[in-house]
Amino acid sequence: MVLLVDIGNTHTHAAVATADGIVTDIRLPSESLAFGKAERSFNKLLSLVKVERPAGAVFCSVVPRFNLPLKRMLRAHLKCSTWQLTSRTVTGIGIDYPKPSTIGADRLANAIAANARFGPPVIVVDFGTAVTFDVVDASGNYTGGIIAPGLSAMTDYLHEKTALLPLIKIAEPESVVGRDTRGAMLSGAVYGYRGLIGELVRKLKRELNAPRLPVVATGGCAALMAAKMPVIRHVEPRLTLEGLRLAGQVGRPAWWRT
Repeated sequence: MVLLVDIGNTHTHAAVATADGIVTDIRLPSESLAFGKAERSFNKLLSLVKVERPAGAVFCSVVPRFNLPLKRMLRAHLKCSTWQLTSRTVTGIGIDYPKPSTIGADRLANAIAANARFGPPVIVVDFGTAVTFDVVDASGNYTGGIIAPGLSAMTDYLHEKTALLPLIKIAEPESVVGRDTRGAMLSGAVYGYRGLIGELVRKLKRELNAPRLPVVATGGCAALMAAKMPVIRHVEPRLTLEGLRLAGQVGRPAWWRT
């Protein structure tokens, strides 16, 4: 079995996988990697599948300062080596992008998984700290995307920069017209972002000349946002991890025989 680790700005998503698929997964605060508090979470993850240590670890990261602490922890406590997904090690898709090194590795993982599952062309919308769109063109190449602030980033910013707006948790609004401050903020975030996503998908379909372009959602708010958006046909909470699994399977084939 192999450990998969997706290090995000706020949370780290980890899983145990075999050559056939992901077995189980957990989420933990990314800061726990820096403070040496992630070991217990990884051990708990492995204990769920009765594995003392994985054959290896495949990871991607958008927070470079957490990379070394992760590698040290895995080497010291789990005695396993690591393989990192980057624009230089990517497999499963091509890259048609001016500066490949600037592409977030989680976005590459999303593209790998979506391309393998649905075929090209395909769009991934990832609802994380940022809302990102990743585009795989008809030739199977990662060709770019779109970045917008995440829903929580927007509502948190309003709370931090205003005197009277509260800190809220993203949820489905009761109506478009907010009957209190929380309801008004939820309407702006959820309905506003559905409008943003719908318009961007419409423009992407036109630009790619692909009216039936599959749209796949992943990330923390994916299910909520997709529930009332017919344009999003697929919700895949483990999409990034699945991309890591597929990339690692090609990048380190010996691990999958262990």
